[in-house]
Amino acid sequence: MMNNINEMKFATKAIHAGQEPDPTTGAVMTPIYQTSTYWQKSPGEHKGYEYSRGTNPTRKALEDCLAALENCKYGLAFSSGMGATDAVLRLLKPGDEVITGNDLYGGSYRIFTKVYEKYGIKFHFLDLSDPENIKPHINQNTKLVWIETPTNPTMRIIDIEGVAKITKANNILLTVDNTFASPYLQNPIDLGADIVMHSVTKYIGGHSDVVMGALLTNNEQLYKDLFFVYNACGATPGPQDAFLVLRGIKTLHLRMKAHCENGEKVAHYLKNHPKIDKIYWPGFEDHPNHAIAKKQMRGFGGMVSITLKDADLQETFRIASRFKVFSLAESLGGVESLVNHPTTMTHGSIPKADREKVGVTDNLLRLSVGVEDIDDLLADLEQALS
Repeated sequence: MMNNINEMKFATKAIHAGQEPDPTTGAVMTPIYQTSTYWQKSPGEHKGYEYSRGTNPTRKALEDCLAALENCKYGLAFSSGMGATDAVLRLLKPGDEVITGNDLYGGSYRIFTKVYEKYGIKFHFLDLSDPENIKPHINQNTKLVWIETPTNPTMRIIDIEGVAKITKANNILLTVDNTFASPYLQNPIDLGADIVMHSVTKYIGGHSDVVMGALLTNNEQLYKDLFFVYNACGATPGPQDAFLVLRGIKTLHLRMKAHCENGEKVAHYLKNHPKIDKIYWPGFEDHPNHAIAKKQMRGFGGMVSITLKDADLQETFRIASRFKVFSLAESLGGVESLVNHPTTMTHGSIPKADREKVGVTDNLLRLSVGVEDIDDLLADLEQALS
C-alpha cells in the first residue's frame, strides 16, 4: 500500500508504517492474530511464523511501525519497558562496565544495581550534563553507555550527539531511553545512538491501557543479538496489546502537539507561583542545557517537575492528594494528567542520599500534563496548591 515509507512525514508513518490491508479480507486495520502457533505445510516450511513467543503478525506490524517512527530498520516489542532494558543488559558479560546517568528512572537504577551488579557488571552513575564527564571512566571493560534525556524526573538534557561521538570513538554501545520525548520530539538514532529504548506504555501507547517496551536499531547484528534474547527469554507482548498500541500510535502526533502546548502553559503558570520553589522544564531559557534541548528536540514535551516551597513530606502529601483533574498515580504520557511523588513512587528504590544529590527530594512532584482543556488544568493546580 505505502511505498518509500521512510520518505513520508511523521504523521503519515504513524498511521501507515508497517500496516497493509489484510490480504484475506481487505481489512484496513491490522488484524489481531490471536494464535500461539502456525500451520506448516511440511516441517520447516512456513510463512515466516512458527510460534508467537518469537513472531506474531500483529506484533510485527507494530515493530515495523515503531522502527519507521525512529528512522531505523529494526524494531522489537517487549512486554514492558523493563523487559526491553533487560534485553540490552543481557548483551553484557561479567566484568563489563556501564556508564549511565546519576539522574535516572528508579526502575532502571534498580535493575542495574539489584539484578545485574551481582552478576559482576559494574555501573558508573555520573553527571552526564557534559559528555566530557564520560571520558575519565572509559576503560577496556566499558561496553555500554546508557542515557535518558530528558531525565526522569528532573528533566536534565543530555547531548546525544556529543555522547555518541565519544562512544563511537571508543567502540562502545550507546543506548538512549527516549521515553520522555517520544519519537515525535526526538530521534536518537539520527544523532548517533546504536539502540533506542522506549517504555511504550507511556506516550506511544498514550491511553494508560497497555504495558509494553521497545528497542529500535539500525544495526543488523545488534538486531539479531537482541532478537535472540527476545525469543530465548520470552519477554514478548501478546497481539491484543500490540493492536492497542498500533491504534494509539495513529494519534501520537496529535497528542504530542497537545501535550507540548499544555505542558508549556502549565510550566509558565507555575514558574512564578508563590508555592513553587523550583521548576524543571527544558523549554525555559535558564534550564540547564536548554540550547541542547532546542537543538535535538522538536518541542519540550508535557513533563514538568516542581518542588514545593517550605513543604515537608506531610505537606507534600497533602497537596498531591488534593488534585481533582490530575490523578495521583504512577506512570506518565497518557491523555489524562497525572501527578506523581517520585521519592515514594517511581524512585523509591534509589537510596535517599543518592536521590537528594540530584534534586529528587521529598517535596518534589512530577506532573505528566495531559490533553484536557488547559483552563481546567490550571484551575486544578491553583486549588491544589492553595
